[in-house]
Amino acid sequence: MVQFSSLINGLARNISTKNGKKKVDGGREAADALAKEARKSDLLSSSPGYVSVGGSDNFASVYSKRGRKGENQDSVIVWENFGCQEDMIFCGVFDGHGPWGHLISKRVRDSMPSSLLCNWQEKLALSLEFGENLHQFSTWRQSYLKTCSAIDQDLEHHPSIDSYHSGTTALSIVRQGDVLIIANVGDSRAVLANTSSDGKLEPVQLTIDCKPNLPQESERITRAKGKVFSSSDEPGVYRIWMPNGETPGGPGLALSRAFGDYFIKDFGLISEPEVTQRNITRDDQFIILATDGVWDVVSNQEAIKVVSSALNRETSAKRLVEHAVRAWKHKRRGIAIDDISAICLFLHPPRSSAQGDTLSSYKKLAEE
Repeated sequence: MVQFSSLINGLARNISTKNGKKKVDGGREAADALAKEARKSDLLSSSPGYVSVGGSDNFASVYSKRGRKGENQDSVIVWENFGCQEDMIFCGVFDGHGPWGHLISKRVRDSMPSSLLCNWQEKLALSLEFGENLHQFSTWRQSYLKTCSAIDQDLEHHPSIDSYHSGTTALSIVRQGDVLIIANVGDSRAVLANTSSDGKLEPVQLTIDCKPNLPQESERITRAKGKVFSSSDEPGVYRIWMPNGETPGGPGLALSRAFGDYFIKDFGLISEPEVTQRNITRDDQFIILATDGVWDVVSNQEAIKVVSSALNRETSAKRLVEHAVRAWKHKRRGIAIDDISAICLFLHPPRSSAQGDTLSSYKKLAEE
């Protein structure tokens, strides 16, 4: 396996000056090679199951279920030992929409980790060469911004994927040691289960659902001449519309941030992620990353309670998804069930040899 230290050293050596600009040669190829190696070693997964590596604090349970609207447009990924670093993991959920949404979500899922890793390594290598101080959050944020911009441009010019009326959300996290970097484009959501000072398990929402009616989002859309309103047949569902209050080929978009959807990109829709940071403490137990198929029918508190009541860590994501399916049938009768996907990332090793014992203790905390 390629070692991270040799990768960084190699990148630093490959920095060359051309036409007055800095250039890193082979960075993307190296990142793609790491992804292939990780998949062969069962460190990278994009299918239901779980990812666990001996000696790591991370344990990720993954599950996705097709709804009743056609092909599953959700995509998921977990990459343990991200960038060949034992203390790093990348997790992401992607929710496609529109005729080409299933292809777009898969393409963004497949390209984001390698592109992010390449941009992060490039930033580190440049900082090493110039002797700059490395600010962890700033480095990751700049890497995410560059990655998402490049992915959106790639989609716009892709020869065989039509992203004009289709797109995807993208929610991902990078855990580096005891630091979480969270990047969100769209309305998937990350929720942390934290043991409060009084001993109860409580949810901490780590992301904001990027909806057009949020004040900061609505202001940007209005400046771009777009309109935000809910139609009479969808009360409470706010969408971005073109200046004339219409959109070609269908309704406006019920998201303020997404990849693709170029029909509305000139009127306030952006693919720039909201990037935040959190330092992990011993009271932080696990994180749920899920598409809106979960959050449309399950509250944050309910979600952590469901995960904590799973028999073991391996089945936690499946239990949450199946709970959401039942909630759809009960709460939204007559409405087609959405695609539903979730990743449950546990932040600490089990406190006993049996993972179920640990989840049993979480359950007691959630029910108190």
